[in-house]
Amino acid sequence: MKKEECFYLGKIVKKYSFKGELLAKLDTDEPDLYDNLDAIFIDLRGNLVPFFIESSQLHKSDLLRLKFEDVNDEADADALLKTELYLPLELLPKLEGDKFYFHEVIGFNIKDQNFGNVGIITGINDSTAQSLFEIDRDGIEILIPMNDEFIVKVDRENKTIVVNTPEGLIDLYLEE
Repeated sequence: MKKEECFYLGKIVKKYSFKGELLAKLDTDEPDLYDNLDAIFIDLRGNLVPFFIESSQLHKSDLLRLKFEDVNDEADADALLKTELYLPLELLPKLEGDKFYFHEVIGFNIKDQNFGNVGIITGINDSTAQSLFEIDRDGIEILIPMNDEFIVKVDRENKTIVVNTPEGLIDLYLEE
């Protein structure tokens, strides 16, 4: 399984017991979707390694308490601390309407209601307080905030996102 075929679920943050149990901080708004998993991939030195889950339960709402098969003591658990957890993309719940996963809209076309065709989404920058669409318009990078008020429609069938940005925002990138 390659990392590109998976999504980041969270990170193992601490040990829970002397029996090898671990606590993982999940990167999701709905942690209860992931408390009945059979297996999970753990990133060990750049390789995704499957681990089978003996038992799991939600712990204090945003943590998942995990007991893996063959992880039976503190030494085994120590080796997994701070590792990242991944699951195959097909396990992501399907989103409806104007909600989308970042990876799913790469390659989509962006159209602005006033400006017209803007370009193709090449990436999502989520390192800032406000996530941004990174759009390529004939070699010029345009950044548009992923603001619910700007997103008019997500058209999965035609791979297009229609936005309504403040007047002049797109022109800022195109002025010489």
